[in-house]
Amino acid sequence: MTVDSTAARKPRRGSSKRAGAKKDAAVGEPELVQLLTPEGERVEHPDYSIDLSSEELRGLYRDMVLTRKFDAEATTLQRQGELGLWASLLGQEAAQIGSGRATRPDDYVFPTYREHGVAWCRGVDPTNLLGMFRGVNHGGWDPNENNFHLYTIVIGSQALHATGYAMGVAKDGADSAVIAYFGDGASSQGDVAEAFTFSAVYNAPVVFFCQNNQWAISEPTERQTRVPLYQRAQGYGFPGVRVDGNDVLAVLAVTRAALERARTGQGPMLIEAFTYRMGAHTTSDDPTKYRRDEERELWEAKDPILRLRTYLEREGHADEAFFAGLETESEALAKRVRDAVRTMPDPDNMAIFENIYADGHALVDEERAQFAAYQASFAEESN
Repeated sequence: MTVDSTAARKPRRGSSKRAGAKKDAAVGEPELVQLLTPEGERVEHPDYSIDLSSEELRGLYRDMVLTRKFDAEATTLQRQGELGLWASLLGQEAAQIGSGRATRPDDYVFPTYREHGVAWCRGVDPTNLLGMFRGVNHGGWDPNENNFHLYTIVIGSQALHATGYAMGVAKDGADSAVIAYFGDGASSQGDVAEAFTFSAVYNAPVVFFCQNNQWAISEPTERQTRVPLYQRAQGYGFPGVRVDGNDVLAVLAVTRAALERARTGQGPMLIEAFTYRMGAHTTSDDPTKYRRDEERELWEAKDPILRLRTYLEREGHADEAFFAGLETESEALAKRVRDAVRTMPDPDNMAIFENIYADGHALVDEERAQFAAYQASFAEESN
């Protein structure tokens, strides 16, 4: 049975009461912070503003294009059997690039397993993201080099990690902030509720960034909550805001404000980036079984990259030479990713027995010997 999501049945086409604050009066949808419409028109918002140079605008566009290219290449590599699994971010580039570029180097980021765009903004080499999905390492990068934690597969647990880290930041007297990413499905997890409670009570400098992509695998958002997700923050005693997650300018402005609020001792904040997962939940998922093509088509018209390109071209912030050069750069990135994945060395099979006990253990030693003998048996059979 195909289930229509809230997004499919209630398209956000209502007239706005004020510029940049979209509200569908017919269905009572909450206001949405927006600075760039799906048609690529610049609008203003009374509470959030941003003034970027042409170079900065081109930089955001470049970030999104290269992130999408990397993501598409990773998906292709999985289909070719080079990766065991991949979680695509297709359609969520603005939410990730806008929020990622809002962070300072001394801020700390706790991602899920889909924040490839945020990793890009934090300076993590894209090829380092692929080792775990190829099965050759447990992460692939040092979290302390870029203040970007390892990917978290357990749903929602990183919200607690971020809260604890933020409480430590406050005790240290630092003026940095922490940001935790999670999806609409994770918002139903107890770990997220506990994180909200502790962050509020301890006034922790943490921003909770929920990418509401409408589907928790095959469950629509309407089966996760009876109220808009950002309103959940009210019950814990801190503010929440819904932003157009396909508008990179609005996401950047809102996240900057939230992080600065946290840095200045005003406590946590919840951002709901209202976006859409254009592809499958992961490469093991088939979204055609639970959502309609019409729903995707509705959101394709709100594509985050297309709307920024329209704005850049209309306002003269970029020319054809820029777009052509970026296309060349994206192809070079794809080739680098392909080459890196295919040449990743296999891990040492015996490494799983290392670092279990500080002083060794008889049972582990026995298991190591048994596994070594098992591996050797294959070589004997081939001879």
